[in-house]
Amino acid sequence: MIQSMTGYAAASVESPHGALAIELRSVNSRFLDLQFRVAEELRTVEPVLREQIAGRLARGKIDCRLSLGAATGQAQQLNRQALEQLRALAADAARAFPGAAPLRIADVLRWPGVLAEPVLDAERTRAAVQDLCRRALDELCAARGREGARLAATLRERVAEMRKHIAQVAPLVPEAVAAHRARLAERLREVLDAGVEERIRAEIALFAAKSDVDEELTRLGAHLDEVERLQSEGGTPAGRAPVGKRLDFLAQELNREANTLASKAAGLRIADCALELKLLIEQIREQVQNIE
Repeated sequence: MIQSMTGYAAASVESPHGALAIELRSVNSRFLDLQFRVAEELRTVEPVLREQIAGRLARGKIDCRLSLGAATGQAQQLNRQALEQLRALAADAARAFPGAAPLRIADVLRWPGVLAEPVLDAERTRAAVQDLCRRALDELCAARGREGARLAATLRERVAEMRKHIAQVAPLVPEAVAAHRARLAERLREVLDAGVEERIRAEIALFAAKSDVDEELTRLGAHLDEVERLQSEGGTPAGRAPVGKRLDFLAQELNREANTLASKAAGLRIADCALELKLLIEQIREQVQNIE
């Protein structure tokens, strides 16, 4: 199944130390670009998050935010050691500045380290974060899959339209060559002689050769076959380039063939078909930029 690179997911769970919450935002990118905003007390689990996300996603700019809220009803305790150190410092300061006001209780409680922070259980926290990340990734992949299905439907519509235009071009080339021959014959009818006639035939043959677009039409058809194959294949097999990158390459090749077709256009109708193809290809290129 084709995946988009755009998606959002969030998950949370209550833990003994507070509410664990994770948020994943994903947008398109040429490669996998991971950005983390992790609470300081959870920094040790960042490598775990990185490994989990990289194991599920191949491309996209991923913004991962992990936070830990205060536990509901959790009783705070004083850090006796920090309190004694503060008391000693306050006594020294009082001797140095006898007229200074003494510390207030509110000042003491705001002093860094006086209120003891609960010690996190590293193993339990890591397990909880892994489970939370897995849930968020499931939700994110589902969102990217739904978006990918819509992108795939759009691609199928554009490919079908392109095939119609390609089918219209092939029978137009002989008509264009015949019209060119008629125009030459009309202009030079009164001055024809054997030598001129031979030159006209040579020019018509050259014009027909330059107007031959069979190769371009064949290549366009082959590229469209490959686009449809990649869509039906879905996803990115292990060891292969992401499907989005391969579709982007095919879009470039389609555009190159359409440009050649336009340069060889032997008539207005062929030029119009080439222009329509280029517009459809540009629409395809815009869509595949969002495919993983």
